[in-house]
Amino acid sequence: MFGKLQELHPTRWAATFCGLVVLMVSAVAHSGGATPPNILLLVAEDLGARLGSYGDEHAKTPNLDALARQSTRFTHAFTTAGVCAPSRAALITGQHQISFGAQHMRSSTAPLGSYLAQPPADLRALPELLRQLGYYTYTDGKLDYQFSGIRAGSGPFTLWDKDGESAEGWRERPKGKPFFALINLMHTHESGVMRADGKSYGQSHSQTQRMRKALGLVAPPVTDPADLTLPPYYPDLPEIRADLARHYDNIHAMDRRIGEILRALREDGLANTTLVIWTSDHGDGLPRAKRELYDSGIRVPMLVQQPGQTTATTQDRLISFVDLAPTLYRIAGGKNPPAYWHGNDFLGTDSHARNYIYASRDRIDEVVDRQRAVRDERFKYIRSYYPQVPGGHALDYRDNLDMVRAWRSAFAAGNLDPIQARWFEPAGHEQLYDLHNDPYEVANLAEDPNYQDTLLRLRKQMDIFLSRVGDTSQISEADLRKQFLPQGELPSTPPPTASWRNNQLHLSSPIGASIGYRLNSEQPWQLYTGPLEHSAVQAKSIRYGWQESPTVQLSIND
Repeated sequence: MFGKLQELHPTRWAATFCGLVVLMVSAVAHSGGATPPNILLLVAEDLGARLGSYGDEHAKTPNLDALARQSTRFTHAFTTAGVCAPSRAALITGQHQISFGAQHMRSSTAPLGSYLAQPPADLRALPELLRQLGYYTYTDGKLDYQFSGIRAGSGPFTLWDKDGESAEGWRERPKGKPFFALINLMHTHESGVMRADGKSYGQSHSQTQRMRKALGLVAPPVTDPADLTLPPYYPDLPEIRADLARHYDNIHAMDRRIGEILRALREDGLANTTLVIWTSDHGDGLPRAKRELYDSGIRVPMLVQQPGQTTATTQDRLISFVDLAPTLYRIAGGKNPPAYWHGNDFLGTDSHARNYIYASRDRIDEVVDRQRAVRDERFKYIRSYYPQVPGGHALDYRDNLDMVRAWRSAFAAGNLDPIQARWFEPAGHEQLYDLHNDPYEVANLAEDPNYQDTLLRLRKQMDIFLSRVGDTSQISEADLRKQFLPQGELPSTPPPTASWRNNQLHLSSPIGASIGYRLNSEQPWQLYTGPLEHSAVQAKSIRYGWQESPTVQLSIND
């Protein structure tokens, strides 16, 4: 899709130099002594670059297009997975999900039984690090980090001052505090493409209808299925056109919500002091996009509006989701970035351009798989450890989509051309694509002798990457689960301890876990960042991926 859009709108893909100038000026403004900005991170669900500002003529996205006219538009931003929970694990930690057991979709609903991934003991997720810097952090009803459950309230409790909050939760912050908000926009989720009167997976028909109504997904349609342009891998079937049109309608509903949020930000006088980032957790919630390592699954739009920015610029550099944590930490005033991050600050004055991005696919719901991908500016290499598994395998949740069932029926009837049929055939051990000449990734060049040097180069880069970050899929998920549940259950974090020194209460964890405290049970939990002037507090600890400790009373006498 991106390749076609680039041809349609060449002028929109220029101005890289101007974009660098704006980013460098902003980076200087937010380094050294300046007041750190508020940070509003808006994450759409299941959405590729189907925006007018990215050249999509079918998209009706006036609010995001207006934002783009005052933002830097990144054209080569990539998630680390084509599905939500592993991607979100990487975003929130700054580490590739395969390095700490967060790669399977998903850990809390695993077929073998639930478990939680375990990041390194010293790792602190981005929101907790920003709390350490004095930010008020909040998010809405979805977590889904693989070391948490899916919904708000499932921990770790030290990440957010408040979860389950609305996008406008900045109004609840203490006076004078900057805020960091991560807001998820469910309107474009794959489930919104599923007909409310069709199959329902894991929820009742009435629940589906209520969700769609709450998100504004039952409004009159704005997209004519007959007008849509299909990628070459989709057969021209009524079900495919209808589902794609519904996806565009949902994008339009999401765009309306973006308009409401940004309008509230302006009305509250925060527009000139807030960094706004809008992106998506992975590609389209459609077959051969979501869950895949093709660009349709991992390439996402990203708009970055610096405080006070009023002009549009474009950046073509490679960006990975693991770059967000170090970038936002520096913008928030962090001086000593943790050494455990896998990414780089992409907005700083001394930031270095990437040569490669990396992505992974592992178990998808009930289907076991393992793929790894590396991509440079032009070529994509995909390695499959289960070469017999096709992308178009049966999958309970995805098969709720009319277009999946219709497409599979056409394959079974022999009514597809080779490109349309390819998704239902075994993936093979290796795939290589020339993204400049083949933006839809339909011509596998892995066995083409003219591309053997490229194949060997990317194969080597993949090996280097896996050696550098580690890959916990070298063992089975069953064995991984046993490691995380040594006695068949989550380990329990030991409670914190206290000492009284220099007229201050010092709290500590025997395993270096995160600590929260409060004066009494009527108060919200505060993140412990240093000695306290109080003589007595309630406290508890959490090691990510473990059970939190019991709450203990700590005082001057302990």
